[in-house]
Amino acid sequence: MSARPYLTAPRAADGVPSGIPYIVANEAAERFSYYGMRTILVIFMTRYLVDGTGAPDVMTDTQAKSWYHLFSSGVYLTPLLGALLSDIYLGKYRTILALSLVYCLGHLALALDDTRAGLALGLGLIALGSGGIKPCVSAHVGDQFGASNGHLIPRVFGYFYFAINLGAFASTLLTPILLDRFGPHLAFGLPGALMLLATIVFWAGRREFVHIPPAGRAFTRELFSAEGLSAVARLAIIFAFVAMFWALFDQTGSAWVLQAQQMDRSFMGVEWLPSQIQAFNPVLILLLIPIFNSVVYPAVARWATPTPLRKIATGFFITTLAYLISAQIEVWIVAGQTPNIVWQLLAYLILTTAEVLISITCLEFAYTQAPTRLKSMVMALFLLSVSLGNLFTSLVNFLIQDAQGNSRLAGPDYYLFFAAAMLLTAIAFVPVALRYPERAYLQSEAPDTAPSAG
Repeated sequence: MSARPYLTAPRAADGVPSGIPYIVANEAAERFSYYGMRTILVIFMTRYLVDGTGAPDVMTDTQAKSWYHLFSSGVYLTPLLGALLSDIYLGKYRTILALSLVYCLGHLALALDDTRAGLALGLGLIALGSGGIKPCVSAHVGDQFGASNGHLIPRVFGYFYFAINLGAFASTLLTPILLDRFGPHLAFGLPGALMLLATIVFWAGRREFVHIPPAGRAFTRELFSAEGLSAVARLAIIFAFVAMFWALFDQTGSAWVLQAQQMDRSFMGVEWLPSQIQAFNPVLILLLIPIFNSVVYPAVARWATPTPLRKIATGFFITTLAYLISAQIEVWIVAGQTPNIVWQLLAYLILTTAEVLISITCLEFAYTQAPTRLKSMVMALFLLSVSLGNLFTSLVNFLIQDAQGNSRLAGPDYYLFFAAAMLLTAIAFVPVALRYPERAYLQSEAPDTAPSAG
């Protein structure tokens, strides 16, 4: 007897689909691998890089920030390729599986070669693999739902984001210790092993998933239809504003790490490593998600509906405040003082609050507002906003370098520049959000019959 065929449409159900636990577990392991690698990347480039003879070949702080954000931009540019492969040719499942193997090879290259050539090869493969699967995984979550249980999508995207941050928290604490005590080979090797585990978990759930077939030429017809172009254009405008948020947020892995090196990192009786401070972001996410869902949003709903676009706009304004705190920290550092890391943790609390309002909301909004055959493509457009934000930060850091690779926009001025850019973005977003016409698209359900064994 052959194995039962894959489901190609969600079935009517009241509860969470059976494939969701596999996707959530896969995401936790994959995010461990990605954030574990990314957490130590700036420290690796400024302290551990060597040339072909084993002699030190490290970068300056400004150079490292530039290349870090250029890599991050690449990670969030390749989702366009993954979306096209998924929606036209392979479908989401096969695209995720194939590019996950490329992802594993990237980790292997970083673990084996600590020269600039190894760094370039490893980061290039990771950008292709990690970026390529991103829109497919998020859309794959939504594809498991039909109209009867579509009301559970916001809750499940919350679980999905919870898994992301659980994996990020564990790796952000662990990989800096591995780098500090055992060097880059083991520190990059462990994230690679977790990526391999993530791939295996995803493969194990193949019989539980709904596999939406690739649309082929129907994808092109829907994309270039009046409705498709209108939906994509409306969302692209929203995501263009969101790009500025990512330009600020992703500097927690670069500028904020370098700032933490100059601070008193004693907190709760522990002397934290500079790159470990990032672990407070996923911890705060794990705490804030249930607080917002159970307390904040219901309280706000008593006097105003917390719509997705209102949440995003509020998050933009809150982000500005986080960078004003970072600027104040720099004022103290420039004056020869050594502020305690608790000030940066306050900035993390404010920035993470903005992340809950913006990032989780955008995941749900991007899925529900996308026509059914364009789910992965629209997710890729959302991720492109991360790419554009990081590209903006990378360009700023390249442009402000002097001949020695140091910054001409130093101290608090650097953070005030980004705070001003975010505030202007938030103000400009308000009239756009007020005029946006929302429309939800969900997958059609299959007849309420169980698939037969072929």
